[in-house]
Amino acid sequence: MVTLADVARHAGVSASTVSYVLSGKRSISTATRERIQHSIDALGYRPHAGARALAGGRTSILALMMPLRAGLYVPVMMEIAMAVTTTARAHGYDVLLLTGEEGSEAVRRVEGSAIADGMIVMDVELDDPRLPLLREAERPAVLVGLPADPAGLDCVDLDFAAAGARCVDHLAGLGHRRLAVLGEPPAVYARGTGYAERTLAGVRAAAEHGVDLLHRPVDGTYAAVFAAVTRIFGERPGTTALLVQNEAAVEPLLAVLRHQGRAVPEDVSVAAVCPDQVAAHASVPLTAVAVPAQDMGRIAVERLVARLRGGAAPETELLAPRLTVRAGTGPAPAAPGDGRGRG
Repeated sequence: MVTLADVARHAGVSASTVSYVLSGKRSISTATRERIQHSIDALGYRPHAGARALAGGRTSILALMMPLRAGLYVPVMMEIAMAVTTTARAHGYDVLLLTGEEGSEAVRRVEGSAIADGMIVMDVELDDPRLPLLREAERPAVLVGLPADPAGLDCVDLDFAAAGARCVDHLAGLGHRRLAVLGEPPAVYARGTGYAERTLAGVRAAAEHGVDLLHRPVDGTYAAVFAAVTRIFGERPGTTALLVQNEAAVEPLLAVLRHQGRAVPEDVSVAAVCPDQVAAHASVPLTAVAVPAQDMGRIAVERLVARLRGGAAPETELLAPRLTVRAGTGPAPAAPGDGRGRG
């Protein structure tokens, strides 16, 4: 690894002179500065983040705040993180991943040090305690998520309210009038996580037009899903459609329905809000609104880089939902005695 001392020897100057060139603390002649820069280029020297920060106030590092908290589906989080990392490298930035549940303290740490030029913030709550600090921070931030009040913040997310409504409209168009939602784990709703609450709000708004709705938060284990589904059909035996917003619950749900002798979609239709790969590769391919994790990560970095380069103001960008119809949904089954039958 090339050191500052190596650069100094190559350029024929003292280490302190190289340091002054990097930090800009003292005036160095043009000839000496050019000689040092030539040595830096020839040796492939890369100053550490602190030295780069002193030189120009920039570290070429972006901080990604991805707290790994209860109820989160880690594969989706990691897909966003990979898109952030890949896009950041394409723009000349490295990524510092912060996975602890530090909340506001993590924002203070990044803002009060020279470890990163800007922040990308994930797992956003409706009333996120990090928001006041982010609004006042000198370093720009982009949220992958949408709080209740996004004023003054840069946000990118799927339009989850529209996604929930789109699923309800699709099922209602197939004749389903009794719908149950298997939602995220209870811990996600307890935190007031934005995407879960907004999806539910969209579902409820769309269901006001003639759809009887039941919502059950559920952990993604087989036992939890079995208990929830049994309770749903016990309380609402006429339920003909299920909407899932819980990736971990998809396969347990399909297994429970098979165990109970309910065919999909002949007896019950199943739709989801989840990544395409989860829906398409389920044991019964599910009609779903895709969660565009890669797009969200990419756009977040592009927005942050634009902010750092002085070319953009904070705004909210919600990605339009895209519903793909698959084998999981079909016409509502005929009610006993209505004369339709299934043919």
